[in-house]
Amino acid sequence: MNRRTRRRTGRSRTVFRAFLATCLLAVTAGACGDARPQTLVVLGPWTGPEGKAFEAMLHRLDDGTGKSYTYKGTRSLRETLGAQLEAGGPPDVAILNSIGELVEHARAGHLVPLGRAATARAYPPWAPRLDVDGGRRTYWVPLKVDLKSLVWTKESRPAKAPKWCVGLASQATSGWPGTDWIEDILLHQEGPATYTQWATGRLPWRDPRVRKAWTTWAALLGDRSKASIDRSLTTSYVGPRGLLDSLGPRCTHEHQSAFIRYVYAHERVRVDPAAGYLGGGAEYDGAYEVAGDMAAVFSADPAARALVDRLSGQRARKLWRDRAADGLQPFFPDATDPQPTDATGRRIAGILTGRARTLCFDASDVLPPGVRDAFHRAVLEYFGDPKGDRLDELLRQLDTVRTEAAEDAAPGRLPESGVCAPPGG
Repeated sequence: MNRRTRRRTGRSRTVFRAFLATCLLAVTAGACGDARPQTLVVLGPWTGPEGKAFEAMLHRLDDGTGKSYTYKGTRSLRETLGAQLEAGGPPDVAILNSIGELVEHARAGHLVPLGRAATARAYPPWAPRLDVDGGRRTYWVPLKVDLKSLVWTKESRPAKAPKWCVGLASQATSGWPGTDWIEDILLHQEGPATYTQWATGRLPWRDPRVRKAWTTWAALLGDRSKASIDRSLTTSYVGPRGLLDSLGPRCTHEHQSAFIRYVYAHERVRVDPAAGYLGGGAEYDGAYEVAGDMAAVFSADPAARALVDRLSGQRARKLWRDRAADGLQPFFPDATDPQPTDATGRRIAGILTGRARTLCFDASDVLPPGVRDAFHRAVLEYFGDPKGDRLDELLRQLDTVRTEAAEDAAPGRLPESGVCAPPGG
């Protein structure tokens, strides 16, 4: 090898070593080999305007680390997540409203415990700590919450005696509006302690107190023609433009969660606590049923946990509120969080984060998925045929499903303390 060749080879080696050193230093920033930013995937239940508002907030969370976030919204969340887990490619973060499903995922080892910042915002009843594999940890945190236990009426149509609007159709989850009725009645007739025992599978469906909630619902709805029953069974829970005044004969009152306010965003409506309509004792007037959308980490990537910390923080909540349309501004769990700016939203937020004494998580969302699905089906059958002997048969079937579910639930069973709690933990 001549001198010129040796000098050229030496320069090449020097350049290569410099490149290698630069590459190794850049690995932690993701700049070697593939300069594209790392993308974290968030799977959630919101589509349409709701999904766009959440996605707009998500894209504003850029923290300068080179990571980007993509949101996938679907109305078939359970099925989509199940298929992704089976294929070995779950999202980094998923947002679910079923505590029962979250408990199952934690027990199956699908979830990564949350970091300290998110854990501090994950208090009951939104996110109880679970005993799994010998450790007590927090696996999810609420992003958005809703107040149930509400009755809606049109201000222009006062009525002395309610004529209840009922729409039970909701694609694969039809029947859930009826389960909300039964849960709310049991909560206000028997109180949070009995409600909790039932929601966690410790109280039989054939218990007289549970049975009474079903028969009270039928009595409140009154006699209905076959045409009226069929119409309710096939009408969506949101109706063509909300249920008020849309079902014949004209109905006047709707028992529905706070989320329905988007349907009536530009109408004069009145919203009141449901307790006064359900035949319960005054001592339980301060109890409310609630629901929530919780973020859980399905990825071992530490950046996924960091994202959940940020999604549950004040900046994300303000961005989300500011980008949502009227009637779609989300509710958050603490009084210090940004809340909706419309009059109806402010009234509901005041109950949710202040005036309520006890918040009890939606029992259907607490139940194991198999029991919840059987509950939905039983409500549809009972609504179509509210006879006593038929009810007894349905409750017997539900007890059978409850017993079967309890046999496999012990390792990560939801504690009773994780169902009902005061606002703000």
